[in-house]
Amino acid sequence: MKKIVGIYQNKHMHWVGDGFPVYNLFSYDRLGQSISPFLLLDYAAPYCFEPTTAQHGVGTHPHRGFETVTIAYQGEVTHKDSAGGGGTIKAGDVQWMTAGGGILHQEFHSPAFAEQGGLFEMVQLWVNLPAHSKMTPAKYQAIDAAQIQHIALDDVGSELRVIAGQYQDTQGAATTFSPVNVWDGTIVEGQQHHFYVTEGHTTLLVLLAGEVTLNEVQQIQSPSLVVLSREEIDFSIKAEQDSKFLILTGQPLNEPIEGYGPFVMNSKTEIAEAIHDFNRGKFGVM
Repeated sequence: MKKIVGIYQNKHMHWVGDGFPVYNLFSYDRLGQSISPFLLLDYAAPYCFEPTTAQHGVGTHPHRGFETVTIAYQGEVTHKDSAGGGGTIKAGDVQWMTAGGGILHQEFHSPAFAEQGGLFEMVQLWVNLPAHSKMTPAKYQAIDAAQIQHIALDDVGSELRVIAGQYQDTQGAATTFSPVNVWDGTIVEGQQHHFYVTEGHTTLLVLLAGEVTLNEVQQIQSPSLVVLSREEIDFSIKAEQDSKFLILTGQPLNEPIEGYGPFVMNSKTEIAEAIHDFNRGKFGVM
């Protein structure tokens, strides 16, 4: 079985814009190459918004050098970007945006959700691009819930959604630039399951809700990140409560990581170029 390299918790919420109250569960500035090709994960745990006609979210801002993946559990977000991408993601949907060589975008609660109010719950994951793809043209994948394959893990309701990569014979809905798996799962209290991943992959277990026992010995409470060893191919999860989790695996890029705010490149020179290009309007217009 895979060994546990580290367990990380963050119970301190902060706001992204005025629409996303999140817990940052990991970031490259703290964990570096140990989480490559992943860079960052923010969890907007269930938060109740009152009905409003005001616009809440994050206004126009740039990105370069990586991809953002937004998984909607409750609530709705409307996206618009300078590459012509856009739309509203609802519960069960996924938005996979490739910033590539540069993009401007904005994310707000949808007008319908804002007017109705209610519980809002989402994850945003940043996936690094390999050096040869960092300047690829920006693009947007709008993945409806109906496009994502579900796999029953047992006959009492535990299941796995394959957002990217492959689980057993089931292909993910998203296309990626390097070998990456994003599996979105739920496990019913009392159930135990073994998961098998590619040896050598970075392997992260993100426990969003509930409580599990990992590899029959380590109790994990949510919200938590568990970094597993790249050696060996399997690990087990037993649910002590009904639980919700993500399994993220990917081939490490083994390339320098240089980040500055919304830009993640391979060198300080490339960061300076990103800032220069943004200031000259090369990321397009909204």
